[in-house]
Amino acid sequence: MGHSHGPAAPADRTTVLAVLAVILPLAAATLVALVLLWPGAVKKTQEPQLPETTGVITSVSGEKAIVEFSVFHQVTAMLPTAPGSATFAEGDKVVVLDLQDGTYAVSDHDRSSPLWLFGAAFALAVIAFGRWKGITALIGLAITFGLLLTFVLPAILAGQPPLLVAVVGAAAIMLIVLYVTHGVSVPTSVAVIGTLVSLALTGLLSLLAIDWTHLTGVSDDSSWLLGTSHQINTQGLLLAGIIIGSLGVLDDVTVTQAATVAELAHANPGYTARQLYRAATRVGRAHIASVINTIVLAYAGASLPLLLLISVGNEPLGEVLAGPVVAQELVRSMVGTIGLVAAVPITTALAALTCRRRARSAGDVPERAHDLVTG
Repeated sequence: MGHSHGPAAPADRTTVLAVLAVILPLAAATLVALVLLWPGAVKKTQEPQLPETTGVITSVSGEKAIVEFSVFHQVTAMLPTAPGSATFAEGDKVVVLDLQDGTYAVSDHDRSSPLWLFGAAFALAVIAFGRWKGITALIGLAITFGLLLTFVLPAILAGQPPLLVAVVGAAAIMLIVLYVTHGVSVPTSVAVIGTLVSLALTGLLSLLAIDWTHLTGVSDDSSWLLGTSHQINTQGLLLAGIIIGSLGVLDDVTVTQAATVAELAHANPGYTARQLYRAATRVGRAHIASVINTIVLAYAGASLPLLLLISVGNEPLGEVLAGPVVAQELVRSMVGTIGLVAAVPITTALAALTCRRRARSAGDVPERAHDLVTG
């Protein structure tokens, strides 16, 4: 069978209709749920705020520093002395609190400039390598943060069920971001469906695991404060965190598997759907192996102070693992990993079937893998 040098083979009608039969109801249900759950004005706790000003330290003397706000305005401010407080030196940009009694105190470093600098470097690196894909990835990232800040967090604070909010928010992020980043096509839709199925499995396993292990979701001061002061269901909040956290890795795996099948179909035009599935699954196994290690190291890095405290305490390993703090993280990582593993065969099978249908409908396989990936 020779290569086709023409345009990409269009998806056959049956495949398109099957994909639309899943995607359209999902999108409609997500939109309705977003409208119904969208939070109104969230009542926030009003706490007195001391005026803040940024300035530059011109000199340090003991527990005090001279901070210059402008050429004609400088003050003497107290430096923090509590254990673990940041250290300050001449030339540091700092945030200064006006204590409203004629005195001032340095509260922290002003990190706005370095953060903007690294943010710009991050964006430039993504665009330089990804080009148009990099730009769409940044747009997708902005949409993700936008939905988290305008829907997920306010809806939970407004008293909506955290699990339901997380499911709807994750579905909205998945539908918008994947299509914005990778284009409207059958392969992208396959990745969306694979992500949806795997996310549903992750949610179900999370419910069972949290119930069987009797986790309450209260593992630190923040979760305790949310549960007592804001009357938020901390168990539901734990479930929501698992689902949203899993989504970030799931879409990586599903999109990669769909693209891998497309590349294999391009390189091996004679492959059947079964052969495509087996070859892409081998790639998926290697991907999963590295991702699992990434997940474990990410949790270990975030929990390093806790792990150090546990090692200092010399408690038996069984008691440490069964404790609520560590058990919660174990459940989070293991359930997320199971969902991640399930995403590989599900997405690969769907992608292999659609790729072979496209090839048969055109009588050949498209010349460029890009055609298969972007539709």
